[in-house]
Amino acid sequence: MLIQQEFVQNAFLAGTIVAIVAAVVGYFVILRAQAFAAHALSHIGFAGATGAVLLGLSSLLGMFAFVLFAALGMGALGERVRGRDVEIGMVLSFALGLGVLFLSLYTRYATEAVGVLFGSILSVTHNDVLVMLACGIATLLLIALLFRPLLFASIDPEVAQARGVPVRVLSIAFLLLLAITVAEAVQVVGVLLVFALLVVPAAVAERWTHRPFSTVILAMVLGLLFTWGGLILAFVGRWPVSFCIAALAALSYFVSVRTARLVSPRRYRALPHPSRECVSAPAPVKSR
Repeated sequence: MLIQQEFVQNAFLAGTIVAIVAAVVGYFVILRAQAFAAHALSHIGFAGATGAVLLGLSSLLGMFAFVLFAALGMGALGERVRGRDVEIGMVLSFALGLGVLFLSLYTRYATEAVGVLFGSILSVTHNDVLVMLACGIATLLLIALLFRPLLFASIDPEVAQARGVPVRVLSIAFLLLLAITVAEAVQVVGVLLVFALLVVPAAVAERWTHRPFSTVILAMVLGLLFTWGGLILAFVGRWPVSFCIAALAALSYFVSVRTARLVSPRRYRALPHPSRECVSAPAPVKSR
């Protein structure tokens, strides 16, 4: 049977790990409005991967190094990173160009670069799975430890800082976790399609439930369905895995946009920003 093949087992294991971690981190990416920063980190990872290959090192190692360094730089901006789309876009384009430069200097590894751009989950080795597992467990443990203060700082950073929450430290810590997650997700869907696992499951879940823990759990389930479904479709139809995952994710998002409005249009329009339930609103003043 196909499932008995080692590369198939590695693909499902790697996809499962990445789908779970990306869904959890993706919830905070949506909440903190940092989707563009996540996209930039994926392109920076491409430059790191191609640069490492040029030096004869592991592409995964180079990707981790570049995205972690970039995350530290973004974290230093604190909440100001939300308004730095131009600066982030400049870094994004430069990093992508740098990756192309590294690739042109040593075209022998063009195939590996294509795998970084579009994903190469079927070539994931057992050692790669172990690295992903270790990074994934560490990321989930840190998210669990920081969940409540990070949620508070993501919803209302000004109030959180006034109450003694270390908003700047949490911002840097989260971006580092995001960088690790991006480096892992690139192995599955590639630089250009990283949104499929990092943003879409959380965005779809956000339309169906507005409780933080419910949204995270639903995002994890959706991420697993996208990944497993994409792998099965790829094996049956012999299509690229990353395309199948991205297609399922995009289709589910468009369906959720329509069905969420049809199921409860009034509730959908009345709901505030997800997880606002954690912040108590002031009582209305009665007029005399």
